[in-house]
Order: sequence, then structure tokens, then C-alpha cells
Amino acid sequence: MKGTRENELKKDILIRAALLLISCAALIALPVPHVKAQSCAMCYQGAAASGAQGSLALRHGILLLFVPAISLFVGIFALIYHRRNVAR
Repeated sequence: MKGTRENELKKDILIRAALLLISCAALIALPVPHVKAQSCAMCYQGAAASGAQGSLALRHGILLLFVPAISLFVGIFALIYHRRNVAR
């Protein structure tokens, strides 16, 4: 019984940690109006000249590049969390 209780506790902690990480990532990913002013003029002109289809492709590209970065971030912190009690 004690092993089952510990496993349930570990699962609960992992679920809470995952929800916290997902919530933080969602808050970071929210669009902020002043972020658009951070780009260089040449990039802005190139994106503006590409039209609606180019703008859509640019948005998809940004999201596509965002996924591996967040995956690495979450993976590293999950590894750190998992190994937090390893003897030093």
C-alpha cells in the first residue's frame, strides 16, 4: 500500500509541475502589442511586402520554431526536477 501511495503522490506532483510549465509557456506566448516594435526595419519591410500568404507562412514558421525551444526548456527542467534528490 505504501508504494502505491508514493506512486500516486509522484504522479500528482508531476501533473502539477506539467500544468505549471504549460501555464507559464502559455502566458509567455500570449501576444504582446509592443513586441512587434522590436524588429528591424528591413525585416519589417520584407514581411510587409510578402502579402497575406507570406504573413501566414511567417506566423507558422515562428510557431514551428517555438515548439522545439519550449520542448528543450521543459525537458531540461523536467530532468532537473526528476533528479533533484540524487545524492551529490
